[in-house]
Amino acid sequence: MEVILKEDVVNLGHQGDVVKVAEGYGRNFLLPRKLAIQATSANKAVIEQMKGASVRRSAKEKSEAELLLQQLDSVALAFTRKTGENDHIFGSVTSADIAQALEAKGFHIDRRKVHLEEPLKALGEFLVPVRLHREVTAHIKVAVNRESEAE
Repeated sequence: MEVILKEDVVNLGHQGDVVKVAEGYGRNFLLPRKLAIQATSANKAVIEQMKGASVRRSAKEKSEAELLLQQLDSVALAFTRKTGENDHIFGSVTSADIAQALEAKGFHIDRRKVHLEEPLKALGEFLVPVRLHREVTAHIKVAVNRESEAE
């Protein structure tokens, strides 16, 4: 089945791309979620117009993302977690925690843009990638510290 992507889909393509997918994937996932439309000649003409608008919008979003990247360069986040024996921490630091901490500092970033392969479950400092735009990725310093015994 050929479909035209209406939005970027991870591991498949970008907005406006015409891609071949399995019947079930297209019919049961992409089409109901309005991530794609069937690739007919009429839809291809509509998509060409959408591509032009998308290029202009993408250029604007990229410039905004680059400005945000410059602001995020100086941001460092610190989290404290309880620890047990051998500095094993209870709980973890997730992308949602990082997004909330950024929100508290005045940055409105969706948690899905924070790319953690798995939650942070160790003490230390980490560089966490935040994908602001398709071509712009910020790296935020995140420190996970031990909660002091006096608390």
